[in-house]
Amino acid sequence: MAHIIVVGNEKGGSGKSTTSMHIATALSRMGHKVGVMDIDLRQRSLGRYLQNRVSFCNAEKIHLPTPKYQRLPDVNQDTLREGENPFDQRLAAGVAALEQDCEFVLIDCPGSHTRLSKVAHSLADTLITPLNDSFVDFDVLAQIEPDGVTIKGPSIYSEMVWSARQLRTKAGLSPIDWIVVRNRLGAQNMVNKQKMAAAVEKLGKRIGFRVASGFNERVIFRELFPRGLTLLDLKDIGVSNLNISNVAARQELRELMKALRLPNVQVNF
Repeated sequence: MAHIIVVGNEKGGSGKSTTSMHIATALSRMGHKVGVMDIDLRQRSLGRYLQNRVSFCNAEKIHLPTPKYQRLPDVNQDTLREGENPFDQRLAAGVAALEQDCEFVLIDCPGSHTRLSKVAHSLADTLITPLNDSFVDFDVLAQIEPDGVTIKGPSIYSEMVWSARQLRTKAGLSPIDWIVVRNRLGAQNMVNKQKMAAAVEKLGKRIGFRVASGFNERVIFRELFPRGLTLLDLKDIGVSNLNISNVAARQELRELMKALRLPNVQVNF
């Protein structure tokens, strides 16, 4: 069976699609067979990112390692048994199609609570939750007192992950390895940054997730999307002299891949 990676957060704008694209492409570049599903049926940011990649490669007549993209399959409603949910069956069919020849299946979830997202979380071997370095975003994980230190208790998204963990336990599956990835970290060591770091670490110990650093806010990420490119593709398209920001971003990706501790993955870029 493929190792299933789910990238989820019920708040939009946290960098889920950028994180998903870079992780999936990094795995592909390291020689792993990777399948990708985008279950945000409205925006499909990751799906469009991959389509841009295919179009760019065709136009430039170049080959770049690319994950296999699987659309959410349709199911015949007439074949469903009483009580079966069509979205459950569509997701199961998509994962099954990718598992035939993929080592990893990555599922990018919408920035909202949906049936598909809830089911996807219960399938996760590794759950990655990108989180902007802001207490506005932290509120999705936990409610916090005005002092920015005292945690009142888990919030809506954490409760959903807890429910997914219970479902996996009942099914006899391995526990979810949950990693909260702090994105858009500021360069300066400001008071808010220090408080956020302390709050995330404290909550992780309380409800059971690991913490990893993700990507700083960089212009390069906005420029890569239209061509479907990632940081690891720049040299392949003729960018031989990377600037300091690009080199730093590449290092951030390398450290993130190491922090995920995915099975049989040796980070070698």
